[in-house]
Amino acid sequence: MKPGIGSKTMTTPIVSVVMSVFNGERFLAEAVESILYQDFLDFEFIIIDDGSTDDSASILDSYQDCDARIRVYHEEHSGLVKSLNRGCELARGKYIARMDADDVASKVRLALQVSFMEAHPEIGVVGGSVEWINAVGESLYISTNPTEDGEIKADLLFRRRCAFWHPTVVLRREVFSRAGGYRCTMIGAEDYDFWLRAAENFQLANLETVLVKYRIHSSQVSIQRRIHQTRATLAAQLAAKRRMDGFPDLLDGVKVITSEALVAWGISIAEQRSEVFSDYRKWIRIMCNAGEYDSALEAAREVLEEGVEDVERWQAADLHLTIAQLLWRKRQFLGSATSAVHAFLLRPLVAGRPVKRLLMVRPKKIFC
Repeated sequence: MKPGIGSKTMTTPIVSVVMSVFNGERFLAEAVESILYQDFLDFEFIIIDDGSTDDSASILDSYQDCDARIRVYHEEHSGLVKSLNRGCELARGKYIARMDADDVASKVRLALQVSFMEAHPEIGVVGGSVEWINAVGESLYISTNPTEDGEIKADLLFRRRCAFWHPTVVLRREVFSRAGGYRCTMIGAEDYDFWLRAAENFQLANLETVLVKYRIHSSQVSIQRRIHQTRATLAAQLAAKRRMDGFPDLLDGVKVITSEALVAWGISIAEQRSEVFSDYRKWIRIMCNAGEYDSALEAAREVLEEGVEDVERWQAADLHLTIAQLLWRKRQFLGSATSAVHAFLLRPLVAGRPVKRLLMVRPKKIFC
């Protein structure tokens, strides 16, 4: 049963929740209702339907018909970044809250964050912890980020770590305006680049409280997306360091982040490949942890096809061992043995790992 809040009003809300949807029908109702049933009521819910071809549009329209706080905009497909910018530009609230179409917000999320922001006017952006869940909603583990401004900024700038879970964030509307919104060139790292620019003028914070159930599912893995994300992250970090040293933003006017551009900026091909490999290994582990074994196997094979000549031998060996585990689970024993041999030849130490790691009988434990 969906809540109905009466007729539409011109009253300015305190919070504008912004969500972009593209073919998100599978988890959409749960995501939308987790916002509608918040303890905090003074919000508008701006949803950009980014040219969905499934039933997302009709699902959103049905909610809009029943709840005056929802404002749905059906657009031609333009991608996540443009949709987020569109939604944030439409926002009327003092604060903008991000939400994704496959996640689940805690009932107290907006109440806690608005209370925090009201009590801390020096903070421009606040996020929170997440509970990772799999496609069917089973809990995997809790993930936290640093809570203090200095540590968050150090993670962003020096550790190349995005210290916010994007769908947990609430920011003051002036932060979006002053930072200039999300940059369309930063595919996959638009949030990381945005936080770096916001950090130059505002203080940042995270709450320790779990604010969102962050869902992991197979459609999130794409080798091309990961390559673009890693390149964009490297470029964003480099640009931020140069701005900090007083140089102009090297990304101004750049339309696409290419491998050649990164080389020109001092980031070698070998370093790029190593970073792509490292980032992708992390996501393969997460997919394994979520029980998305077929997707993890496909991703691992794609990474090998990209080449491992620029990565450390132990990393390549570990990836081969992951493939061996996944093939063993699929009862493809010959292929599993072949991959295990590759791992052994790259690094004989892998032979000393317990046999139970190969059998993978506990899907809720990270094993890759």
